[in-house]
Amino acid sequence: MKLKDKVAIVTGAGSGIGAATARLFAAEGARVVLVDRDAEGLRKVSGEIAGSLAIEADVSDNAQAHDGVALVMKQWGRIDVLMTAAGISLGGTVDTIDEATWDRTFAVNVKGSYLWIHHAIKPMIVAKSGTIVTVGSQLAQSSIGRNAAYIASKGAIASFTKTIAVDHAAQGIRINALMPGVIDTPMPARSLQRQADPEASRAFWRQRHPMGRIGQPEEVAKAALFLASDDSSFVTGTLLFVDGGWTAH
Repeated sequence: MKLKDKVAIVTGAGSGIGAATARLFAAEGARVVLVDRDAEGLRKVSGEIAGSLAIEADVSDNAQAHDGVALVMKQWGRIDVLMTAAGISLGGTVDTIDEATWDRTFAVNVKGSYLWIHHAIKPMIVAKSGTIVTVGSQLAQSSIGRNAAYIASKGAIASFTKTIAVDHAAQGIRINALMPGVIDTPMPARSLQRQADPEASRAFWRQRHPMGRIGQPEEVAKAALFLASDDSSFVTGTLLFVDGGWTAH
């Protein structure tokens, strides 16, 4: 087992990539902490993972991030892995996005990653060990437009990941980012609902990946496991594209 006896926190664990990753981490021996504001999704995933710790929280809330990390430390006394998978995508171009939508997108996608890393990395520094996996997007490198706040936030995640990897490499902590393509999760499903022709949009997504299909959350989870485990012991500050060839196209 690649994460035997490790303590792993996964934000956004109530659905999609976060849920798939939490299940895989648990199957690989980790004691898993599930974080999500979606109480129903959290209960469902927690019920599937024996011994998991579920924390209902808004990742953009500093007090909740602080208290969540404190609870994990009280229960298990260590944090070995953190994956910040919580995210939102609300669409829009810069001329149509209102300030509240812009702020909320950055609050969840960027500030939420910062807050959980800010608090969880401190016991990692003491232990001189730990791995952090952030979640960006292939769109940060190869945009198809009409989602300015989301894509900008994911570009911020890419830069943030690289700089904190440099800051903390000497302390035995590795930080890398996953950059998924379109994955079959609730987020793109909600995006399709905003399209004039959802089926045409889905067909475009499929053909835009050279592999000719949309990815599955379990495929991203396997990449997360690689970055979280000792299999990637000489990997830090990298952006791992799990995008079916989207950015190579």
